[in-house]
Amino acid sequence: MPQVDMPLDQLKEYQGRNPRPADFDAYWDRALEELRAVDANVELVPSTFQTPQADCFDLYFTGVKGARIHAKYVRPKNVQEPHPAIVMFHGYTGHAGDWSDKLAYASLGFSVLAMDCRGQGGSSEDTCGVKGNTHHGHIIRGLDDHPDNLLFRQIYLDTAQLAGIAIELPEVDPERVYAMGGSQGGALTISCAALEPRVKKLAPVFPFLCDYKRVWEMDLAKDAYAELRTYFRHFDPLHEREDEIFEKLGYIDLQFLANRIQGEVLMYVGLMDTICPPSTQFAMYNKITAKKQLAIYPDFGHEGLPGSSDRTIQFFLEG
Repeated sequence: MPQVDMPLDQLKEYQGRNPRPADFDAYWDRALEELRAVDANVELVPSTFQTPQADCFDLYFTGVKGARIHAKYVRPKNVQEPHPAIVMFHGYTGHAGDWSDKLAYASLGFSVLAMDCRGQGGSSEDTCGVKGNTHHGHIIRGLDDHPDNLLFRQIYLDTAQLAGIAIELPEVDPERVYAMGGSQGGALTISCAALEPRVKKLAPVFPFLCDYKRVWEMDLAKDAYAELRTYFRHFDPLHEREDEIFEKLGYIDLQFLANRIQGEVLMYVGLMDTICPPSTQFAMYNKITAKKQLAIYPDFGHEGLPGSSDRTIQFFLEG
């Protein structure tokens, strides 16, 4: 078959190129301690958008570093409680999307909580001041500061916090909380389930934010990963700090969080993906030790994958 990456048999064995920081586990254990100390101060505000079948709310909570995070919350009416819930994550630089996007799930008896990533296209706050650049890219945000100030650290914690909030809602069955999203949303689905292991099922689609050094070596630091090249061009043009930079990026490399996942995984990958190269996704997937399955689309890239939405709904409906 045509290929833009390794042959499939090699992908299934690939373990990644990016270095793993020696204190990676301690780093995330410390981050979770910080998160547990936060008073979320959850607020539900009825939206101006309402339907006969579901109640719609703007949900706000306080995340780490004091940021007020926004999510859209759609709760089905006339459904036996407690019922299942889905936490949903959007693509890079985007937002939680329209209310109507969530109604198909609500019609099947799911509550839906769709988060706006801090500092991106939605209504969440970005309160994280850092030393050094604040150039467009969020991957490199905080790279010249202490690793605790990497912006994606805070976003990953937000995903876990939102899942924890969903689990504690009185109308939600805590044993049936699921996560889903594509690209950045796929990455945040992984971080959510890794940092909040009570998430029972997750359906990431071609996840972003894995194996940064492999992206660099494939000369695919463009499009979603363009900021890697921007960083070196602007802040380390002689690559004197290259090893240091990739090791620091290892703190937010999802391949190293994957073994924390306890929920069942249904992941999707397109083998012609040049935005999030297949090998980077396999580096993460191959480290998942929980029950898992992978839907492989040989002729598709970073685009709509036929049948994936229907399959995901069936996966969640199986309970």
